[in-house]
Amino acid sequence: MSRRVAAGGVALAALLTAATAGCSSGQSVPGPPAVTVGAAPTSESKLLAHLYSAALGYFGIPTRVHLVPDPVAALDSADVTVAPGLTGELLARFVPHATARADEQVYRSMISALPEGVAAADYTASAQDKPAAAVAAATADRWGAKDVAALPGHCAGLSVGVVTGDAHPARVGDCVLPAAREFKYTASLFDALKAGAVTVAWTSTAAPAAPSGVTVLTDRTALIRAENVVPLYRRNVLAEQQVLALNGIAGELDTVTLTDMIGQVDKGADPAAVAGAWLAQHPLDH
Repeated sequence: MSRRVAAGGVALAALLTAATAGCSSGQSVPGPPAVTVGAAPTSESKLLAHLYSAALGYFGIPTRVHLVPDPVAALDSADVTVAPGLTGELLARFVPHATARADEQVYRSMISALPEGVAAADYTASAQDKPAAAVAAATADRWGAKDVAALPGHCAGLSVGVVTGDAHPARVGDCVLPAAREFKYTASLFDALKAGAVTVAWTSTAAPAAPSGVTVLTDRTALIRAENVVPLYRRNVLAEQQVLALNGIAGELDTVTLTDMIGQVDKGADPAAVAGAWLAQHPLDH
């Protein structure tokens, strides 16, 4: 045996001995750091955060959900890596007087307005939570219309109601709406609508079904700004596979399912369990 081979054998033996010693001492190679997903203390935000967390976990990426007052601010300060949001709200946050309303326009405008270091994954075209105008069924019949495009033609004399804290537009088309009367509960708002105390009640596309006698107007011409589900993330922190995992939600989630899952969380269900059950029924492509 040559001295070079012998020396190589000694070196290899030394490496194997060191590796064995490392294993016997309990040392291990650390895995990738966990991706932190921010969530605000609302049912919708917690659900979406756990959906994105579960999507990342589906691809073997360690994650944790962190409750914060403002996930977008936490993302900007690098306290979290991913933050769920709605396209229109995010656009208004960064460009308060933006005029975009249609889904794609709002998304593109939002991307252009994001702070340095923050990016957006795909938005979910079929899942949205935007304000929706509801009227009494008798009012819809009288107007001969079931779309919000009818509102400007009846602008004079409109009275508006909304649940305290719910987002709602100040105008629809060229109709500047009067100040909304606030209600503590959704049921009280709809009772007032059916009684004629208000003409229009603001609800949401992701709210539970309206009661009988109430018609939720469609918005075929995008008079109301889009609010599609979208995740923001720290640029240059997530790998391509991790961004693709976030994008996977966009291809599966829809408004009906979003509404149902938010309702489950509202009733006390664990958002992680709700998100996990949905993902088990809608496996993402690897």
